[in-house]
Amino acid sequence: MSLPIVHHPDYVSTLPADHRFPMAKFGKVYEYLVRDGIAGLDQFHCPERPPQAWLELAHTHEYVEAYCTGTLDARAMRRIGFPWNPALVNRTCIAVGGTILTVELALEHGLACNTAGGTHHAFPEFGSGFCIFNDLAIAARVAQQRGWAQRILIVDLDVHQGDGTAAIFQADPTVFTFSMHCDVNFPFHKQQSDLDVPLPVGLEDAGYLKTLADHVSDLLTQIKPDIVFYDAGVDPHGEDLLGKLALSDEGLYLRDQLVLEACVSQGYPVACVIGGGYQKEINKLARRHCIIHRAATDVFQRYKL
Repeated sequence: MSLPIVHHPDYVSTLPADHRFPMAKFGKVYEYLVRDGIAGLDQFHCPERPPQAWLELAHTHEYVEAYCTGTLDARAMRRIGFPWNPALVNRTCIAVGGTILTVELALEHGLACNTAGGTHHAFPEFGSGFCIFNDLAIAARVAQQRGWAQRILIVDLDVHQGDGTAAIFQADPTVFTFSMHCDVNFPFHKQQSDLDVPLPVGLEDAGYLKTLADHVSDLLTQIKPDIVFYDAGVDPHGEDLLGKLALSDEGLYLRDQLVLEACVSQGYPVACVIGGGYQKEINKLARRHCIIHRAATDVFQRYKL
């Protein structure tokens, strides 16, 4: 058995040529996973678009309906940061379906990775920061509703705080939100996660990894989750355009390995999403996003999942 990886060709949608969001990276991640020998074609699982009722487990009916039908007002669209088009609606929903499938596969096999996901700035009634629907929150609600899991730990290591996720689960003791992020960065108005660890600008590998190690094992012991959702954003990298931290590629690999080893060695399943990453060199960025799949493959094989 090999590491299950979730991907769909529709993870890539059209955006204006000058748009700063690197949409093409999702297709490139798949390309490099195969080209670099990280994954074989038989490891990939293709998600389906989830029913609208599942989206509404984490978002208001009014918001979901307005976005899906293209009737969301211009101000709300500006806050999201994308122009509206039907292909992007489909892409958004398919990506949510991808995270749900990743959760299902992680519970079955112990570990699974998406090639998209981590849209943690989406709130119940609006989207923000290139995030339309919160795939982590929706997948958590679906898992609970379908009886797959009840106690969920979200480990969010994107460089930006998972503010939408924190807000959605603010009063929910069944989902524990942990966000370790750059303090002086978007969102400038932070929400309160169950545990926030703000980091100083310019933090490098050693300091980052020590801080992370100080928290992960204790969290697992404290929460004893049925599953861990891991947002492995690569925007803490020193070359990231929106990051302000200074991790290296090796630092990102060690970070991912630390999280996955801690969870899998204690029998906690992990569902991984790729999170944020912003760089003009799309091939370099895509390969950086593949670090989580490399780390997960190594852990999967080591523990013979």
